[in-house]
Amino acid sequence: MSKRLISIDGLPKNMDLSIIILNYKTKNLIKELLKNFAELNLQYKYEIIVVDNNSHDKIEETVKKFDNIKFVQSNKNKGFAGGNNIGIKEATGKYIMICNPDLAILSNGIQVMYDYMESHPEVGLAGPRLINADKSIQYSCTSFPDWHLPLYRRTSLGNSAKGQAWLDKYLMKDSNHQQNFYTPALFGACMIVRKSALEKVGLLDERYFMYMEDLDWSRRFWENNYKVAYIGQAEIVHLHRRESAESNIFKSLFAKSARYHIFSFIKYLKKFKGKELPNTN
Repeated sequence: MSKRLISIDGLPKNMDLSIIILNYKTKNLIKELLKNFAELNLQYKYEIIVVDNNSHDKIEETVKKFDNIKFVQSNKNKGFAGGNNIGIKEATGKYIMICNPDLAILSNGIQVMYDYMESHPEVGLAGPRLINADKSIQYSCTSFPDWHLPLYRRTSLGNSAKGQAWLDKYLMKDSNHQQNFYTPALFGACMIVRKSALEKVGLLDERYFMYMEDLDWSRRFWENNYKVAYIGQAEIVHLHRRESAESNIFKSLFAKSARYHIFSFIKYLKKFKGKELPNTN
């Protein structure tokens, strides 16, 4: 891994917030997100760390156009967990915010998340209410998964009455997503972390290349006596669209993204085999 710091003269060493953006061939999305951050009037000391997962897409040239960005180049694609861990190790903030490149930050979304963490010291990990561009909700807090997860999330079986009932419960659709509440787990598109908690909880588990690392992390926060929170009062746009499940079950299971999801889910099951689920009250 090589590290190059771009335009950071005059920045304080200890930040209130470190924002990590992981790139893998998403240069144009990151350009728009950096523009978005530049337009925000954040009322605290913050740094932005862009980590490139060996994309070879000349992302550094894009980053150079913005002030006060820390750029870190990885010589290997280490996946979601490994790439974000590189950024976490560079972060100096009291809180660390992990942002997918395909986000659009609305007016006070980050401020609401920051203020929530300041007033809830029992919370180690939190995430906002994610919405689509059309303002419909993306369900991003979940219960802990069981063996049904890959079948109902990755195949057309999720469209059956039984599948829909399981998914509705898993995605906590009966909760009031306009409000803040504790949740067993969060999806990792946007998360804010209390840095001091990582001494007990540890970094993202790099055995997961893609998928399940966020649910694993959520579970470990609970196991180490930190709460995980859904901040429904903080709204952030996530432009990502999930791939639709194939009508052919076997085709859907052998799609590349589905294979990653299934392999990661098997690792998750093996890791926590025989362990009781943590109390999430």
